[in-house]
Amino acid sequence: MDDIKSYTDLDVWQKSRDLVITIYEMSKNLPREEQFGLIQQIRRSAISIPSNIAEGCGRETSKDTIRFLYIARGSLYELESQLYIASDLNYIEKSDLDNSLEKIVECKKLLNGFINYFKSLS
Repeated sequence: MDDIKSYTDLDVWQKSRDLVITIYEMSKNLPREEQFGLIQQIRRSAISIPSNIAEGCGRETSKDTIRFLYIARGSLYELESQLYIASDLNYIEKSDLDNSLEKIVECKKLLNGFINYFKSLS
């Protein structure tokens, strides 16, 4: 962690940003009638992940940081659930679902490691 100067240097933040881009691109293909429903929810969940990682890194104590990292993790689970629903409704291709889920799993692993690191500090 000593080499890290900013949250923007973190793999977990960078990978979660990549996930946001994937989600935005994929959600462009969802039905127009979902513009203010599922599309908005999926995008909101995705954006919440890197946003809460960044906010957590800006907090003063490890306890505060961990709280925001847990919020980011919750958003990952929320996004995962929404993607399964979109797939159940045949709104997204299986390949898009699989690609997104792969990125979510990677983010979960990195985020859990980051949470464990901050837990070890408190």
